[in-house]
Amino acid sequence: MQLFDSHCHLDFDVFDEDRGQVIENARAAAVEKFMLLGVCASQWSKLVQVADSIDGGYYALGLHPYFIQQHHAEHIDELIAQLEQCGPDLRLRAIGEIGLDAECADMDLQLVLLREQLRLAKDARLPVILHHRKTLDKLLKLVRESGPECGVIHAFSGSYEQGRAWVDHGYYLGIGGTITYPRANKTRDAIKRLPLNAMVLETDSPDMPMCGYQGQRNEPARLVDALAALAELKQCEQAEVASITYTNTKRLFSL
Repeated sequence: MQLFDSHCHLDFDVFDEDRGQVIENARAAAVEKFMLLGVCASQWSKLVQVADSIDGGYYALGLHPYFIQQHHAEHIDELIAQLEQCGPDLRLRAIGEIGLDAECADMDLQLVLLREQLRLAKDARLPVILHHRKTLDKLLKLVRESGPECGVIHAFSGSYEQGRAWVDHGYYLGIGGTITYPRANKTRDAIKRLPLNAMVLETDSPDMPMCGYQGQRNEPARLVDALAALAELKQCEQAEVASITYTNTKRLFSL
């Protein structure tokens, strides 16, 4: 069995003391590949360095709406320069983490940055990794207008109808800790009804802990908890779900 954590932040400082052990723990849990996400311009250098140090490590570059107060319009120029500098770097596989967050400030700047990053991704023929909070429908409208044809909705937590709309547009749904909580009825019901061939597994480490680990640092090794929950919802063997989601993730990132 092979697993691919399609969304983790292993470059964050919280992993500096034991990053090697965290990766060993992940491999012991069959997690063999990792996608690390860009969140702000000041972080990209360390992100690339950490991803390059991990066998099976890949990365995306982007400006996360949660860090909107750190972003400026000129950071788009820096992103363009980074993309040009990376050139044919096979570890750079996406633009992300980008998106819209209704609970963060300066929606006007969020929209400017998102539109520019969608355009860059389309021009570079890279998928996007999209963050959302109360913005799924608005995001879909923007992606339909100017976005690339492929990407993933990170931490999908919408309705069946919203999920179906994204899947029909050719996007994948990121499945992680949310479905491990029995109380997440809406999301669990949607995932049960949506197609498995449009899903990828993720942890969002160090955030979004799995059920039973509340208050603790999340790690890629706990991807197996999301796998078990998804297999239960789909009434499939875990090995089958692992195989399908691993293939989906490789297809998403053109690996």
